[in-house]
Formats: sequence, C-alpha cells, structure tokens
Amino acid sequence: MRLDPLSLPLSFHAHDTRADGGVRRIELHRERVVLHRAVKGMRMAINVRVSDFLGVALRGLDDAQMLVLAHRDPSLNIPLCVSSDHDEIATAWQMWSDILALPLLAEDDHSEPAARRRRHNAIRARRPKFLVRRRGGNLINAETVHRDEREIIARD
Repeated sequence: MRLDPLSLPLSFHAHDTRADGGVRRIELHRERVVLHRAVKGMRMAINVRVSDFLGVALRGLDDAQMLVLAHRDPSLNIPLCVSSDHDEIATAWQMWSDILALPLLAEDDHSEPAARRRRHNAIRARRPKFLVRRRGGNLINAETVHRDEREIIARD
C-alpha cells in the first residue's frame, strides 16, 4: 500500500476492527480528514482537521515499515504507506510531512498519551453567596474588655 501525497485529495479504504465489515472509508485532503464508517448499523462521518494530528509517524512492522498519520486517539490513526524499502519510506515520510505541515515522529515518540489538562475554575476563587451578602461586624472597643473577663454574646 502506498498513497501518493502529490495527488490529494484521496479517497481509500482502510482496516478498522470496530467498524461493520472491518473497513472504513477515508477521504484525505490537505486541510481535513473525513472518516466514514458504520458501527452496529449506525453510519457516521468523522471530520478531523489535519492540524489536530500529532504528526507523520514511522512504525516498524515484522519485515516492513509503515507510515501513519498519528492522532492522540489511536482509533483515528490513518495508514499512509507500507513498504520494506527503507529509501522509499524515508522519501515518503518527508513528503507527507512537508505537504501536511506536520512533524516527523519516530516510533517511540507516540508511546504515551498526553497528560490531561487541568482547567481553571473561576467560580471557586469567589466568596460564597451568603458571605457576600453579610456585612462585616464592628470591632468592639478592645479597651472595654479586660483580659480576665470574657465577653458574653447573647443570640436569639
């Protein structure tokens, strides 16, 4: 399998274990990728920007190497080229990277997913609503209260 990066847009079929029939259709454009598949009879089309992909990854197989358009979600990875010729793979790897404006990724670059980003909660820093409505009390004259005496506060 070898896709030509100079003939974009491309439409082809790829293996998908979760899809009905084990096949999905992929439309690859310079700016976006559309994945068409059916899962349990439900047809869907997933539209992903090319800039959302991590890069063009080179992965080693048993007797060959494979170029993959790598995404954080492994189910969105797209195979681009499979070959046992190292020169052909290196040339295709550079061409796909240049045309899609994505970085080159080696096999070990995608080993662990990115850490989840913690979101800042603006409301958490505010005072609670009942405290905002309360007025601050006046400090009783400190000179009237002696050290040995305790002030008695009567509440209704």
